[in-house]
Amino acid sequence: MRNRIYLCLAHMSGKEMDYIKEAFDTNWVVPMGPNVNAFEEDLEKFVNSRLCDTPLDKKVVGLSSGTAAVHLALLACGVGPGDEVMVQTFTFCASSHPVTYLGATPVFVDSEPDSWNMDPDLLDEAIRDRIVRTGKTPKAIVPVALYGMPYQIDRIMEVAARYGIPVIEDAAEGLGSRYDGRVLGTTGEYGVLSFNGNKMITTSGGGALICQDEAAKKEILYYATQARESYPYYQHEHIGYNYRMSNICAGIGRGQMTVIDDHIAHHRHVQELYCSLLEGVDGVTMHRNPSDRYDSNFWLCAATLDKDLHVRGEEKAYSAVISGAVGGAAGVTHTARTAVTDCQPDNKVEALRVILDEANVEARPLWKPMHRQPVYRNVPAYVNGVSEDLFRRGICLPAGPYVSDDDVRYIVETIKSAIY
Repeated sequence: MRNRIYLCLAHMSGKEMDYIKEAFDTNWVVPMGPNVNAFEEDLEKFVNSRLCDTPLDKKVVGLSSGTAAVHLALLACGVGPGDEVMVQTFTFCASSHPVTYLGATPVFVDSEPDSWNMDPDLLDEAIRDRIVRTGKTPKAIVPVALYGMPYQIDRIMEVAARYGIPVIEDAAEGLGSRYDGRVLGTTGEYGVLSFNGNKMITTSGGGALICQDEAAKKEILYYATQARESYPYYQHEHIGYNYRMSNICAGIGRGQMTVIDDHIAHHRHVQELYCSLLEGVDGVTMHRNPSDRYDSNFWLCAATLDKDLHVRGEEKAYSAVISGAVGGAAGVTHTARTAVTDCQPDNKVEALRVILDEANVEARPLWKPMHRQPVYRNVPAYVNGVSEDLFRRGICLPAGPYVSDDDVRYIVETIKSAIY
Protein backbone atom coordinates (compact mmCIF):
# COMPACT_ATOMS: atom_id res chain seq x y z
CA MET A 1 0.00 0.00 0.00
CA ARG A 2 1.37 3.41 -0.99
CA ASN A 3 1.99 5.78 1.90
CA ARG A 4 -0.50 8.60 2.33
CA ILE A 5 0.29 11.63 0.13
CA TYR A 6 -0.75 14.75 2.00
CA LEU A 7 -1.85 17.98 0.43
CA CYS A 8 0.85 20.15 1.97
CA LEU A 9 3.02 19.53 5.00
CA ALA A 10 6.02 21.73 5.76
CA HIS A 11 9.42 20.01 5.87
CA MET A 12 11.89 20.37 8.74
CA SER A 13 15.43 21.50 7.94
CA GLY A 14 17.33 20.04 10.89
CA LYS A 15 18.22 23.47 12.28
CA GLU A 16 14.97 23.81 14.21
CA MET A 17 16.10 21.69 17.16
CA ASP A 18 19.21 23.83 17.64
CA TYR A 19 17.12 26.96 18.15
CA ILE A 20 14.55 25.17 20.31
CA LYS A 21 17.31 23.74 22.52
CA GLU A 22 18.78 27.23 22.82
CA ALA A 23 15.41 28.51 24.03
CA PHE A 24 15.19 25.82 26.72
CA ASP A 25 18.84 26.20 27.73
CA THR A 26 18.39 29.95 28.24
CA ASN A 27 14.93 29.51 29.81
CA TRP A 28 13.24 31.67 27.13
CA VAL A 29 10.08 29.56 26.99
CA VAL A 30 7.74 32.56 26.73
CA PRO A 31 5.79 34.49 24.06
CA MET A 32 8.80 36.69 23.22
CA GLY A 33 12.58 36.35 23.29
CA PRO A 34 15.74 36.15 21.17
CA ASN A 35 14.32 33.65 18.67
CA VAL A 36 11.31 35.90 18.05
CA ASN A 37 13.52 38.91 17.41
CA ALA A 38 15.83 36.93 15.13
CA PHE A 39 12.93 35.37 13.21
CA GLU A 40 11.42 38.81 12.64
CA GLU A 41 14.77 40.03 11.31
CA ASP A 42 14.99 37.04 8.95
CA LEU A 43 11.49 37.76 7.68
CA GLU A 44 12.28 41.44 7.20
CA LYS A 45 15.28 40.55 5.04
CA PHE A 46 13.12 38.18 3.01
CA VAL A 47 10.13 40.47 2.39
CA ASN A 48 12.32 43.49 1.67
CA SER A 49 14.06 41.61 -1.14
CA ARG A 50 12.58 42.35 -4.55
CA LEU A 51 13.49 42.24 -8.21
CA CYS A 52 12.73 45.93 -8.76
CA ASP A 53 15.15 48.78 -8.07
CA THR A 54 13.54 50.62 -5.14
CA PRO A 55 14.70 49.20 -1.77
CA LEU A 56 12.13 48.41 0.92
CA ASP A 57 12.40 48.76 4.68
CA LYS A 58 9.29 46.98 5.99
CA LYS A 59 9.09 45.80 9.59
CA VAL A 60 7.64 42.48 10.76
CA VAL A 61 5.90 41.43 13.99
CA GLY A 62 5.77 37.72 14.88
CA LEU A 63 2.32 36.68 16.10
CA SER A 64 0.44 33.60 17.26
CA SER A 65 -1.43 33.10 13.97
CA GLY A 66 -2.28 34.63 10.62
CA THR A 67 -5.79 35.23 11.95
CA ALA A 68 -4.32 37.33 14.76
CA ALA A 69 -2.39 39.30 12.16
CA VAL A 70 -5.59 40.09 10.23
CA HIS A 71 -7.30 41.11 13.48
CA LEU A 72 -4.55 43.50 14.58
CA ALA A 73 -4.20 45.01 11.09
CA LEU A 74 -7.92 45.79 11.05
CA LEU A 75 -7.67 47.27 14.55
CA ALA A 76 -4.74 49.46 13.49
CA CYS A 77 -6.76 50.67 10.50
CA GLY A 78 -9.45 51.91 12.87
CA VAL A 79 -12.07 49.25 12.14
CA GLY A 80 -14.78 49.13 14.80
CA PRO A 81 -18.47 48.50 15.44
CA GLY A 82 -20.71 49.61 12.56
CA ASP A 83 -17.90 49.80 10.02
CA GLU A 84 -17.64 47.84 6.77
CA VAL A 85 -14.59 46.11 5.30
CA MET A 86 -14.28 44.97 1.68
CA VAL A 87 -13.11 41.33 1.73
CA GLN A 88 -12.42 38.88 -1.07
CA THR A 89 -15.16 36.26 -0.98
CA PHE A 90 -13.01 33.46 -2.44
CA THR A 91 -10.92 32.71 0.64
CA PHE A 92 -10.64 30.93 3.98
CA CYS A 93 -12.71 32.29 6.86
CA ALA A 94 -9.65 33.76 8.62
CA SER A 95 -9.79 36.66 6.14
CA SER A 96 -13.28 37.68 7.22
CA HIS A 97 -13.92 36.41 10.76
CA PRO A 98 -11.66 39.05 12.39
CA VAL A 99 -13.85 41.75 10.84
CA THR A 100 -16.73 40.41 12.92
CA TYR A 101 -14.53 40.19 16.04
CA LEU A 102 -14.41 43.99 15.91
CA GLY A 103 -18.15 44.40 15.48
CA ALA A 104 -17.80 45.38 11.84
CA THR A 105 -19.38 43.85 8.73
CA PRO A 106 -17.48 42.15 5.90
CA VAL A 107 -18.66 43.13 2.42
CA PHE A 108 -17.70 40.36 0.02
CA VAL A 109 -16.27 41.01 -3.43
CA ASP A 110 -16.03 38.32 -6.10
CA SER A 111 -13.01 37.31 -8.19
CA GLU A 112 -11.73 37.92 -11.68
CA PRO A 113 -11.22 34.74 -13.74
CA ASP A 114 -7.47 34.98 -14.41
CA SER A 115 -5.91 35.06 -10.94
CA TRP A 116 -9.11 33.91 -9.15
CA ASN A 117 -8.58 36.83 -6.75
CA MET A 118 -10.43 40.08 -5.98
CA ASP A 119 -11.83 41.76 -9.11
CA PRO A 120 -10.65 45.41 -9.02
CA ASP A 121 -13.51 46.64 -11.22
CA LEU A 122 -16.12 44.94 -9.05
CA LEU A 123 -14.34 46.30 -5.97
CA ASP A 124 -14.67 49.84 -7.30
CA GLU A 125 -18.34 49.30 -8.09
CA ALA A 126 -18.97 47.82 -4.63
CA ILE A 127 -17.30 50.70 -2.78
CA ARG A 128 -19.29 53.29 -4.69
CA ASP A 129 -22.49 51.44 -3.91
CA ARG A 130 -21.67 51.09 -0.20
CA ILE A 131 -21.02 54.82 0.05
CA VAL A 132 -24.40 55.54 -1.57
CA ARG A 133 -26.23 53.01 0.61
CA THR A 134 -24.59 53.76 3.96
CA GLY A 135 -23.18 57.27 3.61
CA LYS A 136 -19.85 55.89 4.86
CA THR A 137 -16.62 54.81 3.19
CA PRO A 138 -15.46 51.25 4.00
CA LYS A 139 -12.60 51.18 6.49
CA ALA A 140 -10.30 48.65 4.78
CA ILE A 141 -9.83 46.38 1.77
CA VAL A 142 -8.60 42.78 2.17
CA PRO A 143 -7.44 41.03 -1.04
CA VAL A 144 -6.21 37.44 -0.68
CA ALA A 145 -3.43 35.51 -2.43
CA LEU A 146 -5.52 32.42 -3.15
CA TYR A 147 -3.33 29.29 -3.11
CA GLY A 148 -0.31 31.59 -3.45
CA MET A 149 -1.46 33.32 -6.64
CA PRO A 150 -0.86 37.10 -6.56
CA TYR A 151 -3.75 39.53 -6.77
CA GLN A 152 -3.67 42.61 -9.02
CA ILE A 153 -2.25 44.76 -6.24
CA ASP A 154 -1.49 47.70 -8.52
CA ARG A 155 -5.12 48.07 -9.61
CA ILE A 156 -6.44 47.36 -6.12
CA MET A 157 -4.18 50.09 -4.74
CA GLU A 158 -5.45 52.50 -7.40
CA VAL A 159 -9.03 51.84 -6.31
CA ALA A 160 -8.07 52.16 -2.64
CA ALA A 161 -6.30 55.50 -3.24
CA ARG A 162 -9.38 56.85 -5.03
CA TYR A 163 -11.38 56.51 -1.81
CA GLY A 164 -8.61 56.84 0.78
CA ILE A 165 -9.02 53.26 2.07
CA PRO A 166 -6.08 51.28 3.53
CA VAL A 167 -5.29 47.88 2.02
CA ILE A 168 -4.49 44.84 4.20
CA GLU A 169 -2.87 42.20 2.00
CA ASP A 170 -3.78 38.70 3.13
CA ALA A 171 -0.69 36.90 1.85
CA ALA A 172 -1.08 34.01 4.31
CA GLU A 173 -0.93 31.54 1.43
CA GLY A 174 1.44 33.66 -0.65
CA LEU A 175 4.74 33.75 1.25
CA GLY A 176 7.38 34.36 -1.42
CA SER A 177 4.94 35.05 -4.24
CA ARG A 178 5.60 38.21 -6.23
CA TYR A 179 3.65 40.58 -8.44
CA ASP A 180 5.76 42.70 -10.80
CA GLY A 181 8.77 41.49 -8.82
CA ARG A 182 7.53 42.74 -5.47
CA VAL A 183 6.94 40.33 -2.57
CA LEU A 184 3.26 40.10 -1.63
CA GLY A 185 2.32 41.88 1.58
CA THR A 186 4.68 44.83 1.07
CA THR A 187 2.53 47.22 -1.00
CA GLY A 188 -0.53 47.73 1.21
CA GLU A 189 -0.72 49.31 4.65
CA TYR A 190 -0.19 45.87 6.22
CA GLY A 191 0.66 42.38 4.98
CA VAL A 192 -0.48 39.16 6.64
CA LEU A 193 1.65 35.99 6.76
CA SER A 194 0.85 32.54 8.15
CA PHE A 195 3.12 29.77 9.41
CA ASN A 196 0.48 27.15 10.11
CA GLY A 197 1.58 23.54 9.75
CA ASN A 198 0.42 23.36 6.15
CA LYS A 199 1.98 26.60 4.89
CA MET A 200 5.12 27.21 2.85
CA ILE A 201 7.13 27.25 6.08
CA THR A 202 5.79 26.50 9.54
CA THR A 203 6.32 27.45 13.15
CA SER A 204 3.77 24.69 14.00
CA GLY A 205 1.28 27.50 14.52
CA GLY A 206 1.98 31.17 14.05
CA GLY A 207 1.82 34.18 11.81
CA ALA A 208 3.28 37.62 11.24
CA LEU A 209 2.25 41.10 10.22
CA ILE A 210 4.28 43.17 7.77
CA CYS A 211 4.19 46.84 8.80
CA GLN A 212 5.07 50.01 6.92
CA ASP A 213 7.60 51.30 9.46
CA GLU A 214 8.92 51.08 13.00
CA ALA A 215 6.11 53.23 14.42
CA ALA A 216 3.45 50.92 12.97
CA LYS A 217 5.34 47.90 14.30
CA LYS A 218 5.41 49.37 17.82
CA GLU A 219 1.66 49.96 17.72
CA ILE A 220 1.02 46.36 16.67
CA LEU A 221 3.37 45.09 19.39
CA TYR A 222 1.47 47.17 21.95
CA TYR A 223 -1.86 45.53 21.10
CA ALA A 224 -0.29 42.07 20.68
CA THR A 225 1.01 42.12 24.27
CA GLN A 226 -2.19 42.99 26.15
CA ALA A 227 -1.79 46.76 25.64
CA ARG A 228 0.30 47.26 28.76
CA GLU A 229 1.39 50.75 29.83
CA SER A 230 4.88 51.50 31.15
CA TYR A 231 4.20 51.35 34.87
CA PRO A 232 5.74 49.03 37.47
CA TYR A 233 2.31 47.41 37.72
CA TYR A 234 -0.30 46.33 35.16
CA GLN A 235 -2.04 49.41 33.75
CA HIS A 236 -4.36 49.05 30.72
CA GLU A 237 -5.83 52.00 28.85
CA HIS A 238 -6.88 50.02 25.78
CA ILE A 239 -8.06 46.46 25.14
CA GLY A 240 -5.13 44.33 24.07
CA TYR A 241 -4.61 40.72 23.03
CA ASN A 242 -2.29 37.83 23.86
CA TYR A 243 -1.09 37.46 20.26
CA ARG A 244 2.72 37.42 20.50
CA MET A 245 4.61 34.50 18.97
CA SER A 246 6.37 32.18 21.40
CA ASN A 247 10.14 31.90 21.52
CA ILE A 248 9.85 28.13 20.88
CA CYS A 249 7.74 28.57 17.75
CA ALA A 250 10.05 31.31 16.51
CA GLY A 251 12.98 28.91 16.90
CA ILE A 252 11.24 26.54 14.51
CA GLY A 253 10.69 29.48 12.18
CA ARG A 254 14.37 30.40 12.19
CA GLY A 255 15.24 26.89 11.09
CA GLN A 256 12.53 27.00 8.42
CA MET A 257 13.94 30.21 6.97
CA THR A 258 17.06 28.26 5.98
CA VAL A 259 14.98 26.17 3.58
CA ILE A 260 12.28 28.62 2.45
CA ASP A 261 13.80 29.09 -1.01
CA ASP A 262 14.03 25.32 -1.44
CA HIS A 263 10.39 24.93 -0.43
CA ILE A 264 9.20 27.56 -2.90
CA ALA A 265 11.30 26.05 -5.69
CA HIS A 266 9.86 22.60 -4.95
CA HIS A 267 6.26 23.80 -5.06
CA ARG A 268 6.90 25.50 -8.40
CA HIS A 269 8.55 22.34 -9.73
CA VAL A 270 5.57 20.22 -8.68
CA GLN A 271 3.23 22.69 -10.38
CA GLU A 272 5.19 22.46 -13.65
CA LEU A 273 5.19 18.67 -13.46
CA TYR A 274 1.40 18.59 -13.01
CA CYS A 275 1.01 20.95 -15.98
CA SER A 276 3.27 18.80 -18.14
CA LEU A 277 1.68 15.46 -17.25
CA LEU A 278 -1.89 16.77 -17.57
CA GLU A 279 -1.23 18.70 -20.77
CA GLY A 280 -2.98 16.17 -23.01
CA VAL A 281 -5.80 15.27 -20.62
CA ASP A 282 -9.02 16.76 -21.97
CA GLY A 283 -11.25 18.31 -19.35
CA VAL A 284 -8.62 18.94 -16.66
CA THR A 285 -7.07 22.42 -16.53
CA MET A 286 -4.33 23.49 -14.13
CA HIS A 287 -4.46 27.01 -12.69
CA ARG A 288 -1.33 28.85 -13.90
CA ASN A 289 0.29 32.26 -13.67
CA PRO A 290 -1.89 34.44 -15.93
CA SER A 291 1.14 36.42 -17.24
CA ASP A 292 4.77 37.25 -16.54
CA ARG A 293 3.63 39.80 -13.97
CA TYR A 294 2.51 36.96 -11.69
CA ASP A 295 4.99 34.76 -9.85
CA SER A 296 3.04 32.39 -7.59
CA ASN A 297 4.66 30.19 -4.99
CA PHE A 298 1.99 27.58 -5.87
CA TRP A 299 1.39 26.79 -2.23
CA LEU A 300 -1.30 24.47 -3.54
CA CYS A 301 -1.68 23.26 -7.11
CA ALA A 302 -5.28 23.74 -8.20
CA ALA A 303 -7.14 22.35 -11.20
CA THR A 304 -10.63 22.71 -12.64
CA LEU A 305 -12.74 20.00 -14.24
CA ASP A 306 -14.71 20.88 -17.36
CA LYS A 307 -18.47 20.64 -17.14
CA ASP A 308 -18.60 17.89 -19.80
CA LEU A 309 -16.07 15.69 -18.00
CA HIS A 310 -17.27 12.47 -16.33
CA VAL A 311 -15.65 10.70 -13.37
CA ARG A 312 -16.29 7.16 -12.15
CA GLY A 313 -18.67 7.06 -9.19
CA GLU A 314 -20.11 10.55 -9.60
CA GLU A 315 -23.62 9.11 -9.43
CA LYS A 316 -22.87 8.06 -5.82
CA ALA A 317 -21.36 11.39 -4.73
CA TYR A 318 -22.73 12.87 -1.50
CA SER A 319 -24.72 9.70 -0.79
CA ALA A 320 -23.78 9.65 2.90
CA VAL A 321 -23.12 12.14 5.67
CA ILE A 322 -19.42 12.44 6.48
CA SER A 323 -18.50 12.04 10.15
CA GLY A 324 -15.39 13.76 11.48
CA ALA A 325 -12.48 15.30 9.61
CA VAL A 326 -12.09 15.12 5.84
CA GLY A 327 -8.49 14.68 4.73
CA GLY A 328 -6.37 17.09 6.75
CA ALA A 329 -9.25 19.23 7.97
CA ALA A 330 -8.21 19.18 11.61
CA GLY A 331 -10.59 20.58 14.16
CA VAL A 332 -13.80 19.16 12.68
CA THR A 333 -15.91 18.16 15.68
CA HIS A 334 -19.46 18.63 14.38
CA THR A 335 -21.15 15.99 12.27
CA ALA A 336 -23.06 17.59 9.42
CA ARG A 337 -26.85 17.43 9.53
CA THR A 338 -27.18 16.58 5.84
CA ALA A 339 -24.97 15.13 3.12
CA VAL A 340 -25.54 18.09 0.80
CA THR A 341 -25.79 21.88 0.93
CA ASP A 342 -27.22 24.44 -1.46
CA CYS A 343 -23.72 25.29 -2.76
CA GLN A 344 -21.19 22.47 -3.14
CA PRO A 345 -18.69 21.06 -5.66
CA ASP A 346 -20.10 19.17 -8.63
CA ASN A 347 -20.56 15.43 -8.25
CA LYS A 348 -17.57 14.79 -10.50
CA VAL A 349 -15.28 16.78 -8.19
CA GLU A 350 -16.48 14.91 -5.11
CA ALA A 351 -16.14 11.58 -6.96
CA LEU A 352 -12.56 12.40 -7.92
CA ARG A 353 -11.76 13.44 -4.34
CA VAL A 354 -13.09 10.09 -3.08
CA ILE A 355 -11.12 8.13 -5.71
CA LEU A 356 -7.93 9.98 -4.78
CA ASP A 357 -8.65 9.42 -1.08
CA GLU A 358 -9.04 5.69 -1.70
CA ALA A 359 -5.66 5.80 -3.46
CA ASN A 360 -4.13 7.38 -0.32
CA VAL A 361 -3.96 10.84 -1.90
CA GLU A 362 -5.34 13.82 -0.01
CA ALA A 363 -7.21 16.29 -2.24
CA ARG A 364 -9.72 18.98 -1.38
CA PRO A 365 -12.26 21.21 -3.08
CA LEU A 366 -11.42 24.89 -3.50
CA TRP A 367 -12.48 27.32 -0.78
CA LYS A 368 -16.22 27.73 -0.57
CA PRO A 369 -16.94 31.43 -1.20
CA MET A 370 -17.65 33.32 1.99
CA HIS A 371 -20.84 34.85 0.62
CA ARG A 372 -22.28 31.32 0.36
CA GLN A 373 -21.38 30.41 3.94
CA PRO A 374 -24.44 30.17 6.25
CA VAL A 375 -22.77 32.33 8.89
CA TYR A 376 -22.61 35.21 6.39
CA ARG A 377 -26.00 34.76 4.75
CA ASN A 378 -27.13 38.29 5.65
CA VAL A 379 -24.05 40.35 4.79
CA PRO A 380 -23.63 42.39 1.57
CA ALA A 381 -21.94 40.68 -1.37
CA TYR A 382 -21.01 41.83 -4.87
CA VAL A 383 -20.73 38.78 -7.05
CA ASN A 384 -20.17 37.92 -10.70
CA GLY A 385 -20.37 34.11 -10.53
CA VAL A 386 -16.63 33.48 -10.88
CA SER A 387 -15.91 32.12 -7.38
CA GLU A 388 -19.03 29.94 -7.27
CA ASP A 389 -18.21 28.43 -10.67
CA LEU A 390 -14.62 27.72 -9.62
CA PHE A 391 -15.77 26.22 -6.31
CA ARG A 392 -18.10 23.84 -8.13
CA ARG A 393 -15.41 22.69 -10.61
CA GLY A 394 -12.12 23.01 -8.73
CA ILE A 395 -9.88 20.67 -6.78
CA CYS A 396 -6.56 21.10 -4.93
CA LEU A 397 -3.78 18.57 -5.51
CA PRO A 398 -0.82 17.74 -3.21
CA ALA A 399 2.16 20.07 -3.54
CA GLY A 400 4.19 19.97 -0.32
CA PRO A 401 7.90 19.28 0.16
CA TYR A 402 7.20 15.58 0.80
CA VAL A 403 5.52 15.19 -2.61
CA SER A 404 7.99 13.53 -4.98
CA ASP A 405 8.00 13.37 -8.77
CA ASP A 406 6.86 9.76 -8.53
CA ASP A 407 3.99 10.88 -6.30
CA VAL A 408 2.87 13.42 -8.89
CA ARG A 409 2.99 10.78 -11.62
CA TYR A 410 0.94 8.43 -9.41
CA ILE A 411 -1.62 11.17 -8.73
CA VAL A 412 -1.94 12.04 -12.42
CA GLU A 413 -2.34 8.38 -13.38
CA THR A 414 -5.02 8.04 -10.71
CA ILE A 415 -6.84 11.05 -12.16
CA LYS A 416 -6.60 9.64 -15.68
CA SER A 417 -7.97 6.29 -14.55
CA ALA A 418 -10.92 8.03 -12.88
CA ILE A 419 -12.05 9.81 -16.05
CA TYR A 420 -14.26 8.22 -18.68
